[in-house]
Amino acid sequence: MDFTGKAVLVTGATSGIGAAIARAFAGVGASVLLTGRDAERGERVAGSILAAGGTVAFGAADITESQTPGNLVQACLDRFGRLDVLVNNAGVIYDGTAEETSDAEWLETMAVNLDGAFRMSRAAIAAIRQAGGGSIVNVASDWALVGGRRAVAYCASKGGLMMMTKAMALDHAHENIRINAVCPTEIDTPMLDREIERAGLTREEALASYGDKIPMGRVGTTQDVANAVLFLASDDASFLTGVALPIDGGVTAA
Repeated sequence: MDFTGKAVLVTGATSGIGAAIARAFAGVGASVLLTGRDAERGERVAGSILAAGGTVAFGAADITESQTPGNLVQACLDRFGRLDVLVNNAGVIYDGTAEETSDAEWLETMAVNLDGAFRMSRAAIAAIRQAGGGSIVNVASDWALVGGRRAVAYCASKGGLMMMTKAMALDHAHENIRINAVCPTEIDTPMLDREIERAGLTREEALASYGDKIPMGRVGTTQDVANAVLFLASDDASFLTGVALPIDGGVTAA
């Protein structure tokens, strides 16, 4: 795959899956604008991409703020002259049943996982159209396809994100703008580390336990997800739109 001459904007890219996605695009020639709320971590990710010879810029931003999406798209246009690919990766998760989930937790989950992705996509469409077409890839979840216990807000937000993906895919297919989603299961990220800490397990115990529940016998890696995002955004996937691609080692096959 070759993204030379293309510009990519990745949200939630200061660690984990987002950082891996940013590095993957830079590694195949794309100019990458990565963003997230943690400036220190974001600068580290950008620095590692620069050190590897990539073209990158970082802008600290909170996608729940109303002006952020437009500002980020404009920043990409100002820096790279175009926008070809948007990856909506920013996300949060709170454990809890409906009775245990507060209004604040519900609203924050929707604001980041669903509202933020909607506003980013809305802001990006015109710029992608101006580039002659391109791609939006949403990072959803296997829980966008099947239910999960004690994650009602997260499941609702990711399910909504998946249906938004399909609706937008229909709206913009005629413009050569493809909108797809990846649906990862448990991935070895800082978010998983926080789950492990809350569970009171050692990392080795937790990874073995999670892996036992996955048909392929292991949790996923951030590179597993980045590879799938790269594919969906590439010309190799030129006839794919509205797709929910599970990155789950077989979990949703059952």
